[in-house]
Amino acid sequence: MTVYKTISQVEKNSLESGGQKLRYSPTEKIGTIIVDNFPELGRLTAMRFLEWTQRNPGGVISLPTGKTPEFFIKWCNYFLTNWNRKKTCKELEAGGVDPARKPDMSTFHFVQIDEFYPIRSYQQNSFYYYVHQYYLKGFGLDPAKALLINPDEIGLEKGESLYSVWPDQTVDLSLRTRHAKTKLEARQKRVLQSIDQFCHDYENKIIALGGIGFFLGGIGPDGHIGFNIEGSGHFSTTRLTKTNYETQAASAGDL
Repeated sequence: MTVYKTISQVEKNSLESGGQKLRYSPTEKIGTIIVDNFPELGRLTAMRFLEWTQRNPGGVISLPTGKTPEFFIKWCNYFLTNWNRKKTCKELEAGGVDPARKPDMSTFHFVQIDEFYPIRSYQQNSFYYYVHQYYLKGFGLDPAKALLINPDEIGLEKGESLYSVWPDQTVDLSLRTRHAKTKLEARQKRVLQSIDQFCHDYENKIIALGGIGFFLGGIGPDGHIGFNIEGSGHFSTTRLTKTNYETQAASAGDL
């Protein structure tokens, strides 16, 4: 008999239906659930997320952007839209979710994981736009309870734009530690200082919320999570940092 001490009912049901163990000792140290395909992964993740929201109303969630959550989003929308239908109730119950308790998505606080810079917030390939389209609007989250990263609002003075500050779209991070040589560099240095302050304040706002209760992240081509590429510190916080070649290559099609 398998004893489940730290996993959810959704995870337990998935393991038992597939005849799997959470980990196979002594080789495996991390619990793993294997599914047959990406749509099924999205379905399982959506159920695990909804199970968490039932148990933690008003909690703090942070969800990914890009291609990773495509089926997660589709399944969440399906369950939330069709919650009271008999077929959906049976699916939820079979998966380990209580169909009698539809979560109120407007109660949750949302934290944006990351963003490219400099990119206009209204561009359809920005994460800011993605979050608004698929999570705030799509899931019915409250925009007033969302911590977002809007490049158009960080450090820019009246009359300035991302293009006027970064005309060639190149951000020289060395300006953090050296003197500006031109008027343009002086402007860029000021904006960089504002971004660093924004990142510091962003961390404090997350702490004030009590931390992130449910985090869902994708793994980049080099194994990174949230742009924490190889070489990032174990205790890295929100910051403006360079991307590596693997991340640039994977994102090239969208950018």
